[in-house]
Amino acid sequence: MPFWASRTIIKRMNSVLIVEDDPNIRETLAFNLKSAGLEVATAADGRTGLEKAMAEKPDLILLDVMLPGMDGLAVCERVRRSDETVRIIMITALGTDPDKVRGLSIGADDYVTKPFNFEELLARVRAQLRRAGAKDADSGAVEFGDVRLDGVKHEVRVGDEPVELRPKEFQLLLTLASNPGVLFSREKLGTLIWGTEFVGSSRTIDVHIQRLREKVEKASDYRFLRTIHGLGYRFDLKPKETDEN
Repeated sequence: MPFWASRTIIKRMNSVLIVEDDPNIRETLAFNLKSAGLEVATAADGRTGLEKAMAEKPDLILLDVMLPGMDGLAVCERVRRSDETVRIIMITALGTDPDKVRGLSIGADDYVTKPFNFEELLARVRAQLRRAGAKDADSGAVEFGDVRLDGVKHEVRVGDEPVELRPKEFQLLLTLASNPGVLFSREKLGTLIWGTEFVGSSRTIDVHIQRLREKVEKASDYRFLRTIHGLGYRFDLKPKETDEN
């Protein structure tokens, strides 16, 4: 399979930032999380952890409470002020209920007490990442090639340039891009985009596809709207230089 075919919808590797001052714990966690298929960054003190969290925007932070320079609770509070989406799991030797309540009250999503079982920790990490992924899916944000669709802002960008689309054009592109490789008949697209109110002909879909090609595909380095003659349309991402058509 060509390298680009598997990246029709870009799903980058989930990233985890480990903020832990104990080098043995930090290195063991980093090794095991990388082995589990995660992208890992580390920090040995609170201030460095805060800087990396702000600069690198990880999907999840494993955050020790007792840290030099700035404790984990302060880091958690500062991170949460600027980022409501990152998942934060506190790791601490302090296992009393008031400690846990304090951590959760300032924005932590979960709390693990040392010593911990790595398989249990990994299960918690994956659970938090799944929740974050569900939130992303709800936002309708989809990326492919050099194009990004933001369902919340109803915004389309090719590279850094915004592209203006009408509501139905946006919905049509989002539907196709969210289902790479799936063949949609014109009738099916009409029902999905216009619903029961769709009374147009197949020509209506063709016109909207043509507009997407002129507005988005023409500005992109990729081709992605494929006509399957007599059947309908399919999303199939390919760099333009590899497309013989």
